[in-house]
Amino acid sequence: MNKTRSAKKIFRGKLGQRGRGQPRLGWINDVEDELRKLGVKRWKTKALEREEWASIIKKAKAKLKGP
Repeated sequence: MNKTRSAKKIFRGKLGQRGRGQPRLGWINDVEDELRKLGVKRWKTKALEREEWASIIKKAKAKLKGP
């Protein structure tokens, strides 16, 4: 059997596996990077406080709009 055939890949259990290396970044990584740039620390606890989180979001929107 040829190694590239789908039946062989399924039989060997090699279907859809990623190779070695650094894993893909997720959405949360982007969010944490942006919050770090804004200088927000302990964002998970601040997100639980509605008014405090709203002020953080307001500051972020203002920074994104820029001059």
